[in-house]
Amino acid sequence: METPTYLAAELRLPTNGLDYAILGIYFVVVLGIGFAARRSVKTSLDFFLSGRSLPAWITGLAFISANLAATEILGMAANSAQYGAYTVHWYWIGAIPAMVFLGLVMMPFYYGSKVRSVPEFLLLRFDKGAHLLSSILFAFAAILIAGVNLYALAIVVEALLGWPQWVAIVVAGFFVLAYITLGGLSSAIYNEVLQFFVILAALIPITVIGLKKVGGWGGLTDKLTQTHGHDFVTAWGGTGIGHANPLGANWLTIVLGLGFVLSFGYWTTNFAEVQRALSAKNLSAAQRTPLIAAFPKIFIVFLVMIPGLVAAVLVPKIGTPGSSLQYNDAIPYLMQELLPNGVLGIAVTGLLAAFMAGMAANVSSFNTVFTNDIWARYIVKDREDAYYVRFGRLITAIGVLASVGTAFLASSFSNIMSYLQTLFSFFNVPMFVVFVVGMFWKRASTKSGFWGLLAGTVTAMVNYFVIYKHGIIGIPSDQGANFVSAIAGFVAGAVVMVAVSLFTRPKPEDQLQGLVYGTLPQAPTTSSGAGGTPLPGMAEPPSAGDDAWYRRPALLGWGAVVLAAACYIPFSL
Repeated sequence: METPTYLAAELRLPTNGLDYAILGIYFVVVLGIGFAARRSVKTSLDFFLSGRSLPAWITGLAFISANLAATEILGMAANSAQYGAYTVHWYWIGAIPAMVFLGLVMMPFYYGSKVRSVPEFLLLRFDKGAHLLSSILFAFAAILIAGVNLYALAIVVEALLGWPQWVAIVVAGFFVLAYITLGGLSSAIYNEVLQFFVILAALIPITVIGLKKVGGWGGLTDKLTQTHGHDFVTAWGGTGIGHANPLGANWLTIVLGLGFVLSFGYWTTNFAEVQRALSAKNLSAAQRTPLIAAFPKIFIVFLVMIPGLVAAVLVPKIGTPGSSLQYNDAIPYLMQELLPNGVLGIAVTGLLAAFMAGMAANVSSFNTVFTNDIWARYIVKDREDAYYVRFGRLITAIGVLASVGTAFLASSFSNIMSYLQTLFSFFNVPMFVVFVVGMFWKRASTKSGFWGLLAGTVTAMVNYFVIYKHGIIGIPSDQGANFVSAIAGFVAGAVVMVAVSLFTRPKPEDQLQGLVYGTLPQAPTTSSGAGGTPLPGMAEPPSAGDDAWYRRPALLGWGAVVLAAACYIPFSL
């Protein structure tokens, strides 16, 4: 563990009644959406997956908002102040390809099988062992990540507004608990759409005014080149194998560790994101959900990277022992220095909205997985549907309380973004390798899912806590160690799955229909949802004359990939 880094105590914002009025209006609207959504919750499908009735533009914006937590806003701005333009890798190679893969390749499997969660898909493809282990790991990870959001919220509110940490935690936890308990996933999603625009309203003024302060983009890059060197404002400078750079990673570990393993592991198996797509009204909308989200994701990097770069210009020693400001102070510092009252209130509201969006995404996915995949399947079976809706509300409250406890664990890490990447390498990457091998290799046996998931998780943890922390192999930074842990976990999981499959019996081919790439959907499945209610069969394939649903996702997906690749050009010169 590292010594925790708090925001500078002197970063008190000059807020007034107007700013607090804006914040109050936002909280009233949030609760109003929760009460409005409550009327549509009649079944467990309504509570956990919005009745699979939402249009693609709603689920797409909720998808990106659930990811755009304040931990990302603060963390990526901090990364930019510390590492410079390397931050673009987390977006253009560390997000877009995986989001496109999720929409075009994996959503037909998820949505078509009518599963209510990512672990439930593993039950169909493998066995109860893989399903139960993945459910437990995901539920644990969701609470840990929700705790990160609560901790980050507390230190920001304490620093900016002077509220005690416990007050910030209780207030935010109450509002998230209230609107999710009232309206289930629908309430979370509609609030996330609102939060997306509030977050943009907070970031855009900071970015525009910050750029003007340092003389525009040209003035910004000139000043940074003089103080930090040319590589600081390029995407690939200094990343050759054997070259030293602040990120502590070369182009190979960036491409494999971040661009493939961590990225695909997060975006394709993190149920906090996938749940938004599963709530879409049909397969076309489900596929377009991550693809619609990919386009704002391409450009959001500028709204978090530029403030970090501006802070590095205005406070040249930020993050060093000679400065009172840490890298995490970049956004709050600019809010204090640049924003007038009113706009300041919008910015504070945007930060709180971002925290609540991130926490709500993890809490809503936690209650779905715990209720459907653990409680209803292994503990209390075959009860009436209303019972599982009531239990879902109860476990939501328990999840919020548990996340308060895990917030203290997050406080022991100096960089919240590094902590999140560590969690992703432990929990998301092993699940991804099980999905990939199971989806593309028919011979993968039912037992291989459990052992591959276990091997990948243990290997990633051993690499981080033993090999890296004890200095057995020298890795320059936590982020570099996360990339290596992700690669090690992926390789170990794949090797173990292949080895186990060679010595155990594969699943009969007639049970693999629609679960392995290249096979046709099968007849109605025997898988069940909460209370043992049979789930509908897989979606019928489109007729030969009705394939417009496929053309639009394909064009959206490839368009996002080309656009993200083109964005690299000016940062590679």
